[in-house]
Amino acid sequence: MPASSISVTDALKAGNRVVAFGIAAIVGILVLTAGLLFWSLPDAGAFNSRVERIFVANDDLTSGAEIKLLEILAESGTSFADVLQSYRQIIFVLLVLATALLIAALVLLVMIVALNRRMGEIERQGIQVTDLIISREERLVFINNMEFKLTEAAIETLAVLAEARMDEEVLTGAELEAMIQGRAPEECEEAAGATRIKRLRDSLGNQMVSALLVRNIARKGYVLAINKDVIRMI
Repeated sequence: MPASSISVTDALKAGNRVVAFGIAAIVGILVLTAGLLFWSLPDAGAFNSRVERIFVANDDLTSGAEIKLLEILAESGTSFADVLQSYRQIIFVLLVLATALLIAALVLLVMIVALNRRMGEIERQGIQVTDLIISREERLVFINNMEFKLTEAAIETLAVLAEARMDEEVLTGAELEAMIQGRAPEECEEAAGATRIKRLRDSLGNQMVSALLVRNIARKGYVLAINKDVIRMI
């Protein structure tokens, strides 16, 4: 258990580092992109500067039409500066939105990877059962507050497996069948016990619960992959 806790802690730290580096990289790339983009945009006052130079260079323009033309040029420069400023604001908003979306995508990706690792640990170590209550009379089993209605044969199979787990024993198919039938293991077949396990898993229904709760240890037999202290028989 300590080794498992250390590995989980290391995995969490590694995941946090990946998220931090990823966010920093995304922000850095977008900041660089924004800097290059804003740097490449023309100066908002460039047009007004050109118009001002035209005014200075052509101070001899005195007719009404010429003055009107210069006024139009000045107003065009102001409009151009306003439009360019609005473009800068739009670009800034889009960059912020892109940063938020990329960070969200990165966090979601890390969560999916962490979830896949967790599912792999569950598959290797078995389902984490905190409470297992078996009621033979009512033919009910409660697994982590989840209620399962079983057949009489399935509840007997689960009860025998639970008793064996409390005694820290692993039962072969023949031994399982013998304990249920009250006969010697030599008089029972391995296939009969395997059939009972299959029917128990089918009765539980939930594929993950059934596959991880009852584990088959190669060349040894069947066992409940849970802590014996959580088992209660009523």
